[in-house]
Amino acid sequence: MQPLVIREDHDGLATLTLNRPDKLNALTVAMFQQLRAHVAALAADTERIGLVLLRGAGKCFSAGHDLADIAHGERPPAPHYQADTIELLADLPQPVISAVHGHCYTGALELALAGDLIVAAASAKFADTHARWALTPVWGMSQRLPRRVGLAKAQEMTYTARTYTGAEALAMGLVNWCVSADGFDAELARFTRSILANSWFSLRANKRLYRETEGLPLRAGLSHEIHRTEGRGPDMDARIAGFLNKQSKLS
Repeated sequence: MQPLVIREDHDGLATLTLNRPDKLNALTVAMFQQLRAHVAALAADTERIGLVLLRGAGKCFSAGHDLADIAHGERPPAPHYQADTIELLADLPQPVISAVHGHCYTGALELALAGDLIVAAASAKFADTHARWALTPVWGMSQRLPRRVGLAKAQEMTYTARTYTGAEALAMGLVNWCVSADGFDAELARFTRSILANSWFSLRANKRLYRETEGLPLRAGLSHEIHRTEGRGPDMDARIAGFLNKQSKLS
């Protein structure tokens, strides 16, 4: 049987691929169980993995929570299992990028919002359709969406249940960039390489700093940054020496 979530590692990048393409990667309890196992392994793998990419196989990122799973009375291993799994993904020490093409609806959007960055193909389609099914969010939508796009836009998405294109998602700040579907994979590869070229110490430390100071008043946030962060990383001297060596060769 094919795995429901595939992990592939390459040059410091771990790619997690939702793998139910015949069902548009609709999210089931079994998928979340496999996703959680991968996330737990990645949390302990900071020496080999500097960046995590989440994407979907086939035509789309994910059509969302599998409605058939809900209708049949899904039984997660523990209460709030899916929400807790999304939180573990968001809390990974490595930065997480959600790469969206095609559908990204409701539960899938809640999953994508766990990414520190969201990148989209022009083919992406985003929607919060909870209201269409007489549901309210339980995987983080009401908190993460307004923090990314603002309360008024989040309310618009929630109340209308309409679909937004990749370009519209970029304009509202939901995604960090949007490129043509044809060039999506190539741009994604360039984007991830540019991040991984930086200090992995800094990537983890800066992610932690943003998370620890989110919502703090300015002075409290400044105090935290000044007094409670590591400052210099173990690779600082080598990186500066390498830069100075290049400069001396050019002069």
